Amino acid sequence: MHVKSPRLPVVLAIGGHDPGGGAGIQADIESIGANGCHAATALTCVTVQDSCNVSQLVPIPPATLADQISATLSDCQVAIIKIGLLGSLPAAEAIVEVLHKHPTIPVVFDPVLRAGGGGELANMRLIDYIRQTLIPLCRLITPNIPEAVKLTDDNGLPELDTMGRQLLGLGADAVLITGTHEPDERREITHYLYQTGASPIHTSCRRLAGVFHGSGCTLASAIAARMAAGEALQVAVAQGLEYSWSALTHGFKTGKCQSIPGRLYRILRHHDER
Repeated sequence: MHVKSPRLPVVLAIGGHDPGGGAGIQADIESIGANGCHAATALTCVTVQDSCNVSQLVPIPPATLADQISATLSDCQVAIIKIGLLGSLPAAEAIVEVLHKHPTIPVVFDPVLRAGGGGELANMRLIDYIRQTLIPLCRLITPNIPEAVKLTDDNGLPELDTMGRQLLGLGADAVLITGTHEPDERREITHYLYQTGASPIHTSCRRLAGVFHGSGCTLASAIAARMAAGEALQVAVAQGLEYSWSALTHGFKTGKCQSIPGRLYRILRHHDER
């Protein structure tokens, strides 16, 4: 017997697979589900990685990637698309080709350019393509500070407001630069939201001890889910930041190096209270 249930907004998450489940598609699924939406997925690549670093990246054939995305968009009423690790220039080109066919679906892009352990995940050809072709299609991009530097001026560290304006100038409607890579001696982390035609919004939170794997995926997916549920961008960003910080406070280690966010903390807390 089928039980009728409320229809959940669908978020299509496009990204790589992390076998340890700390980042990538599994992080997207958990974060999207925890924020009240259903996650559909398309894989850009398969990785060999652990909680310390990425050692291998194997791209999915671009035609297969495009077919995954097109099949989901044809079958589901996708409310928003969240993009993470691209893995290759052909993957980015395949995604953009499909996006051009669905211009009314908002896109949230987390530009994953480097692994948590320091390994490079995007060469300059891919970065240039992101700048020139993918970013103009995005409702929101969510780089951390090193990613914002690579997307603007790879030879130095411009002022954050300068980087925010430059990224808006590439065509995105809004840019959230996350401050997790600010100097460790600062007791607070500040995030910077830039929107076309509006003053920047700075949001601060207490710095947590330790290093985390998958925090960017968690945040971007949470924001995408809140937007899919109908929240305005600024509200969705605030709610996504609050959720992500709480997930990090419930973080835990599954391996030898970085911790991962406790994205299901609300479910676990409810279970413990029973």
